[in-house]
Amino acid sequence: MDSNESPGHVPVLLDRVVALLEPAVADRPAILVDATIGLGGHAEALLDRHPGLRLVGLDRDPAAIQASSRRLAPHAARLTLVHAVYDELPEVLDRMDIARVDGVLFDLGVSSLQLDDADRGFSYARDAALDMRMDPTRGPSAADVLATYSADDLARVLRVYGEERYARRIASLVVREREREPLRSSARLVELVRQAVPAPARRTGGNPAKRTFQALRIEVNSELAALERALPAAVDALRVGGRIVVLAYHSLEDRMVKRTFVAGASVTAPPDLPVLREEDHPRLRLLTRGAERASADEVAANPRSSSVRLRAAERIRAAA
Repeated sequence: MDSNESPGHVPVLLDRVVALLEPAVADRPAILVDATIGLGGHAEALLDRHPGLRLVGLDRDPAAIQASSRRLAPHAARLTLVHAVYDELPEVLDRMDIARVDGVLFDLGVSSLQLDDADRGFSYARDAALDMRMDPTRGPSAADVLATYSADDLARVLRVYGEERYARRIASLVVREREREPLRSSARLVELVRQAVPAPARRTGGNPAKRTFQALRIEVNSELAALERALPAAVDALRVGGRIVVLAYHSLEDRMVKRTFVAGASVTAPPDLPVLREEDHPRLRLLTRGAERASADEVAANPRSSSVRLRAAERIRAAA
């Protein structure tokens, strides 16, 4: 993030991200896709370090495109910013006539830009309208979801996307509340969650509304559906020797990344096949052992890194 806009913003695992991508983009003309450019912190470090790098930055949030454009203005000749969701990566590259790229970076979840703008409704710590759209120009808001979903559908969203133990109780209370008056305030939603969650459960784990807000945000922005499409598309776009790095912030995202990478790094032939065909060999080499976490020092300096899980892989075989 531009220091004039949010001096507290620190890119998560910056040094590790740069180090993992460096072998794919150093000392050569290279193309890297930052699929969630946000405020441009990772992109700035990579462009500063590699003068031959061309960067394509995607973000669904128009405010992020504007902010990163200002921050990365010194590198404008090597930068293309596109207002798009990351699952639109194949179409973006096709329009730019780019067949293969050298690196792809995903920094998932809600950005500092979105969290720090109270009017966006992402934070349960400040009262605001219940919006939560990463792209405020399109789609239903969190208030729309709360106003129209059945109790069963709301409970499903909270249980699956928020891993909320009291999903049914919260959903039932929301439905009763909206029959009295529309639910539009984040503070009112926090209050309802507190009422629904038993007192002993409220004493641990931080704000009890955290999981509800996470679940609504994922539902409003179709985050997991988009990621499920984007990950294989990103792997397909990599040249041999290209690298993909993903920063995930909750277990649902991380499990999806793990499945994609492990499948790509596995032999696909039946175990009794005497000779492997070319297409049976792994397409990926894992670069991390499991999911890497931020150090205690980084978490102390940047609390938003506390939940990060980093995975990375390298493309080692072309398509059959």
